[in-house]
Amino acid sequence: MPDREMPPNPSFETDLARIAAALERLSPPPTAKQNFSAAEAFVWRPHPESFTPIKKVNRVPLHLLKGLDHSATQLLANTERFATGLPANNALLWGARGMGKSSLVKACHAEVAAKLAENNLGLKLIEIHREDIETLPRCLSHMRQDCGRFIVFCDDLSFDRDDTSYKSLKAVLEGGIEGRPDNVIFYATSNRRHLMPRDMIENERSTAINPSEAVEEKVSLSDRFGLWLGFHNASQDQYLEMVNGYASHLGLEIAEEDLRREALEWAMTRGARSGRVAWQYIQDSAGRLGQNIELEQP
Repeated sequence: MPDREMPPNPSFETDLARIAAALERLSPPPTAKQNFSAAEAFVWRPHPESFTPIKKVNRVPLHLLKGLDHSATQLLANTERFATGLPANNALLWGARGMGKSSLVKACHAEVAAKLAENNLGLKLIEIHREDIETLPRCLSHMRQDCGRFIVFCDDLSFDRDDTSYKSLKAVLEGGIEGRPDNVIFYATSNRRHLMPRDMIENERSTAINPSEAVEEKVSLSDRFGLWLGFHNASQDQYLEMVNGYASHLGLEIAEEDLRREALEWAMTRGARSGRVAWQYIQDSAGRLGQNIELEQP
């Protein structure tokens, strides 16, 4: 007998259409190409994926960052090499609080970006928050599609006990099958040299079956940064140099002896001497003098 044609099944076709629609909803939308020409700096937002343009970056001019000459020279040179397409290293700026680690990153970006602008080239600064570090691969995928060059910057990077997001960062920086895009470099600041609290490392040594392997897993993240820059507490002379630099640049109307005496008293009450403490004193002094101050990139 000849085969008889099966009659159409409306219910089956409806079910297929419903399944196809459900799969379409579950699949991620196609990634739109990001327009990085809107600003010189952006903040990465993972939910939903976007880059928020920053119209005015909060930064200090490089020449006002006193006591950081060696670190500034190294980071500026590394940034210039990267921006011009030459080999350069990821950088970890670690050490004392308030000594200008994040300020130096932003100042070096401004210096190099200004030079590149003369040749119609671009260098963008992308900030990623510590809590979003596990989304770094998704962030980099947007830059991989772009022809520009990018500094991805994470301020105050550190990891606590049971935090495993550092593993994805290790893979991105070095060793992953895809790795870091050629047009991206990663700069991070931290108060910890190995990005892990000391008691966490010591605990690994005392409790692990193989202590050396356990510690190596934790501290090897910092090895992914080819450039390490250490920042230490300021001496009294360095602190006063910072204060004088700010006061001179901003034109504060205060006698030199009064400036010195008040600045030292301010540091004593804070129990620290640092660039942050120097700037806080300058703000207080300017307020008492009735002067408005604003740091502008020259």
